Amino acid sequence: MSSAFLKNETADAPVVIPARAPLPPGVTNYVTPRGLARLREELIELETEHAHLQASEVLDENERSRQMALLNGRIANLNQRISSAKVVDSHPQDEVRFGATVVLKTKTGKSPGTERRFTIVGVDEADASQGLIAFTAPIARAIQGKRVGDVVSLRTVQGEEILEITAIGYEME
Repeated sequence: MSSAFLKNETADAPVVIPARAPLPPGVTNYVTPRGLARLREELIELETEHAHLQASEVLDENERSRQMALLNGRIANLNQRISSAKVVDSHPQDEVRFGATVVLKTKTGKSPGTERRFTIVGVDEADASQGLIAFTAPIARAIQGKRVGDVVSLRTVQGEEILEITAIGYEME
């Protein structure tokens, strides 16, 4: 059985630090002002957890060392992501850009007439279940620079979809 399925890890097992959302090589780490604030909040939470772990007397030394290594790695990854962040403060425009909230209407495909609404954000802020799509996502790349009334084609697992942009908005932060 793979060691990934074992609950009890040995003291000498390497610490695996979970990866952040991938950012393709050479792509600028664009973030919204809200996205950068969330990254900084996450950093504060990790640093607080780190301080509590240092003061904890409940864990044995091996377990504390493993957890400290994990937290140190996560903090380092987050610091790197924050330092590479380029804030894009979106201003209302008549075309789709980073930070835009877009409404698309499906013209052809599996469910014609269906409307989808999402906001184009940075990779760390992306959460499809909340309508936040990374600027690196295929659908975001397909509509960048388009205007209300423009039609775009998008290849999906179900086949090609034709989508019309019906609204573009920019939240003021």
